[in-house]
Amino acid sequence: MRDRSIKREVKPMEAMNNGSTKKELVNKGAWTAEEDQKLAEVIAIHGAKRWKIVAAKAGLNRCGKSCRLRWLNYLRPNIKRGNISDQEEDLILRLHKLLGNRWSLIAGRLPGRTDNEIKNYWNSHLSKKIKHKEKQSGAATREGCCNGQQNRVEEKVNVEMREDENTSKGAEGSKINFDVDGFFDFSNESPLNFEWVSKFLEIDQGWSDIF
Repeated sequence: MRDRSIKREVKPMEAMNNGSTKKELVNKGAWTAEEDQKLAEVIAIHGAKRWKIVAAKAGLNRCGKSCRLRWLNYLRPNIKRGNISDQEEDLILRLHKLLGNRWSLIAGRLPGRTDNEIKNYWNSHLSKKIKHKEKQSGAATREGCCNGQQNRVEEKVNVEMREDENTSKGAEGSKINFDVDGFFDFSNESPLNFEWVSKFLEIDQGWSDIF
């Protein structure tokens, strides 16, 4: 009984060890020029599909995913090399605003560019550029608001000052220098000038007799 139990426990361990040795055989390091040549020759014959079979036929200790990414990002003959131009950068910005982080769709609209290249360019360059612009625009907006508030305050003060000035001028203009005693002083008038007074008194007396 003990021997059987030991055998049952040993089998899973052996299977795990065999699996680990198989995984260790897969090369995960940098690709060599010889590996690139083998991969390109097999794809030229069998096409860029069934990557596990391609890796096996090429005699590479690589997984299918590694072969696919190597081909799409580095070995394809129609890959566009060199720095990304201003027109391409502008297109990436507009497409990212529309599509988000869907790099394969963005790369499909940029002939010769890979999704991996565009993603790396975005993370290393464009995202920082956008954040810098947003900080500058935010600072300019805050400064504009402060200047606008200051201008409104100054304008309000100027309006109040003009209103106070107009009020003071109106008050000064409404003051009339009227001398009552001088108006009713008839000492310098000649007797002829009092005829209208006597007529006025006669008319007034006539009205008083009627009533």
